[in-house]
Amino acid sequence: MSTPTSSYTAAAGEHETGTQAPWAGPETQKSWWSGRSGLVVPAVVAAFSTYLLVGTLTMEIPEGTDFPGPTFYPLILVVAGYVLSALLVLHYLRHPEHPEELSQRTWRTHSDWSAVLWCAGGFLAFALTIELLGWILAAALLFWAVARGFGSRRPLFDISLALLVSSAIYLAFTVGLGLNLPSGLLGGGF
Repeated sequence: MSTPTSSYTAAAGEHETGTQAPWAGPETQKSWWSGRSGLVVPAVVAAFSTYLLVGTLTMEIPEGTDFPGPTFYPLILVVAGYVLSALLVLHYLRHPEHPEELSQRTWRTHSDWSAVLWCAGGFLAFALTIELLGWILAAALLFWAVARGFGSRRPLFDISLALLVSSAIYLAFTVGLGLNLPSGLLGGGF
């Protein structure tokens, strides 16, 4: 008597290659949208960039404001957002990403909930601790959590780079623009 050899794991929603998933049917014709669900990301980035552009263009600016003014950096973000969106659209149009082609496994769903939890948890921790920890430490924690969510497994390198980036942003805002970000523990006040 033979025993079943399927390695299907329902909790993870995955199935190793070489075995037939219980929900798998015959090979179906793939549509143009197959492998291009990532187009949602540039759509969201473009929508946010448009929202930021409208807010920047309708901003009331006092007369006699010196260069660069309050609209300079938001407009840089708008341009960067549109460029990033265009590059992502071009990528997904030229190279559709089918999950089964990216790994040795087939997937019932391919949402990476671990990455979502790391990123969402990082944003939540950032929002809850920015006053206590200050911008440099809270932003570094956020950057590290996002890097971890996207698959980086070099914590020492990630936290070092995160501290460097958050410190540079802190200096750019406080010294370059004269805007005070929360200093928190490093500033001796909370």
